[in-house]
Amino acid sequence: MTKISIIAFDGTRFDVEAENGSTVMENAIRNAVPGIEAECGGACACATCHVYVDEEWTDIVGEPEAMEEDMLDFAYEVRPNSRLSCQIKVRDELNGLVVRVPERQG
Repeated sequence: MTKISIIAFDGTRFDVEAENGSTVMENAIRNAVPGIEAECGGACACATCHVYVDEEWTDIVGEPEAMEEDMLDFAYEVRPNSRLSCQIKVRDELNGLVVRVPERQG
């Protein structure tokens, strides 16, 4: 299991053990993290699972694909470290990953 920390906008920290192959979004929903709406269910067809990847993890997580970049255009307050959590696949290299939920979703 890979440990991931998802920090809600109010500062509440959700430390979860995620199964490799799942997504950060799936784990946020499973653990009732407020602010992750995931209206499209992980199909990369909305921007309601937007998160900010902590700076130390951006290179390891990687860059968004073109389709994700298009969806990020609909997100609220996009930053260089913005990602859609449905597109971040959990893997061993992400053990300790920290992401933050924005104030609101797009």
